[in-house]
Amino acid sequence: MDRPCSSATLDANERGAEANPPVAECCKGAPPVLEFDQAGNMLHAWGGPNSAPGLGDWPESNHGITIDGKGNVWVGGNGGNDGTVLKLTKEGKLIKQFGFGYANAGSNDTWAFRQPAKIFVDDAKNEAYISDGYGNHRVIVIDAETGAFKRMWGAYGKPPADVTPTPALYNPEAPNFANPVHCVKIANDGLVYVCDRSNNRIQVFRKDGTFVKEMFIEKNTLANGSVWDLEIWNDPKQTFLINADGANNEVRTLLRESGEIVGRFGRNGRMAGDFHWIHNLALDSKGNIYTTEVDNGKRAQKFLLIGNMVLKKRSVQ
Repeated sequence: MDRPCSSATLDANERGAEANPPVAECCKGAPPVLEFDQAGNMLHAWGGPNSAPGLGDWPESNHGITIDGKGNVWVGGNGGNDGTVLKLTKEGKLIKQFGFGYANAGSNDTWAFRQPAKIFVDDAKNEAYISDGYGNHRVIVIDAETGAFKRMWGAYGKPPADVTPTPALYNPEAPNFANPVHCVKIANDGLVYVCDRSNNRIQVFRKDGTFVKEMFIEKNTLANGSVWDLEIWNDPKQTFLINADGANNEVRTLLRESGEIVGRFGRNGRMAGDFHWIHNLALDSKGNIYTTEVDNGKRAQKFLLIGNMVLKKRSVQ
């Protein structure tokens, strides 16, 4: 779909054909949501503020996409005025909007979000956990059908506080979540894992917000943090966490129990298998890993599992 816009806002080498009038033959931006099969063939594309009526307050900057157990698609946004989470069908029809745009009431507001980063849906409890996010400093839980507020918490399970850590990036003893609170994941045993990205740590909670422990990952990363995303390995014990690190541009395998690094791949670069600002990752049922890159990385990559992920016993010296 052609979308008129000012050429001043475009990189002429990337989206020149989108300007009005066009400034180059190539290219036009894709819709915000793209569906591919596992071979990389695009199946469907939809979304965006001008794509169709009735899509709610579509985010200025899409951030985080989650598929729940019913096949519904959840989208957040980290634009300057984004305060919504959208729940849509897999065809792109709006089911419900949670929160509203231009929200800025702070981390204890139970009605709206502030630049929410990512969503995890607990299908059994019909609850949505939101890492909120780029503006707020909390995890907030809502009813996945009605949006009714359930509970929320900040770092160490304490009430959220809108206090910017000093220094702004990385404080190993930070009493608050840094911005962004970048992901939230729930293991089968009910433990909740939260990406406190710029503080280089994973904090672990029970579902009621009770703090359990924290794990630091590459804690000397003084840039924009080492814990950008997590996936939980799909063996029966969920032995491992898979960690995407966009500052060091690595994917790591961590022991879920301790956070110990037991494997890694990737490096900073532009070639296949390299990363530039790896931002999110996903894991399929076969153990293959899918990664996405932001800034001017702008691509998805697929990494195949060869063999089996097995934790070998270490000999004691």
